[in-house]
Amino acid sequence: MRDAASTFLYRAFVYGIGGLAILYLIAPIAIALVMSFTAGQTLQFPPQGLSLRWYAALLDPVVSATEHIAAFNSLKIAGLAVIGSLLFAVPASIGMARIRGRAANLTEPLLLAPLVLPSLVYGLAALVVSSLVGLRPSLWLTVAGHIVVFGPLMYRATAVIAQGMDPSLAEASTTLGATPMTTLRRVILPLLVPGILAGAFLVFIQSLDNVSVSLFLADARTTVLPLRMFAMIEESLDVRVAAMSGILIAVTLVVVVTGRKLFGPSR
Repeated sequence: MRDAASTFLYRAFVYGIGGLAILYLIAPIAIALVMSFTAGQTLQFPPQGLSLRWYAALLDPVVSATEHIAAFNSLKIAGLAVIGSLLFAVPASIGMARIRGRAANLTEPLLLAPLVLPSLVYGLAALVVSSLVGLRPSLWLTVAGHIVVFGPLMYRATAVIAQGMDPSLAEASTTLGATPMTTLRRVILPLLVPGILAGAFLVFIQSLDNVSVSLFLADARTTVLPLRMFAMIEESLDVRVAAMSGILIAVTLVVVVTGRKLFGPSR
């Protein structure tokens, strides 16, 4: 009887609470997707008929010229943030994998600190500091802010793999006559590729979706997609916002599924 009751409680917790949690996470995404296909003039659920008119309007270069510029700026900032994160996170993860003891315990929290600090607080602080040193809000200042805030995601993803690498691989490469740069290029970096790709995906998505840092560090000419979407909702509940969400959700799902197929546990 005790075993049966324990099994029942376990299944109720896993399938009941777990199912509710999954439903809570997926339901808003499903509702946003359904609303994006509405034939009506405003955002509402259930939609007034089904149509692709808002996707067509969103892709129209004349009707949605401002949105296209915002999307291009967001993609540019996210791509540059990924490149900048690579330049510091990958060397940092390799270096941290080779040090132990108190030095590692003191250094790693500093590298991960931006993940703990609220990005809104950092955005305001970065604006104040940049003003003091004579830097004005711009696209490049926004990129620098995204690198600082989201770069630790790249570091965390690559550090997990770097710390699990067998040091004898690099030693064997050196013993066979390879230079340190050759060992880095032919041995270490190929092993870090899954972590680099995972980190790049996380940095790109977080940068593309960020509001708080871009709000403070972007200038008037650097319109980014999240801020434009907020403005469209405030102005008129424009259904194109739901269409943007649908495209972003679809692209994210494709990337996640493709990544799992290429670099999943079976690989």
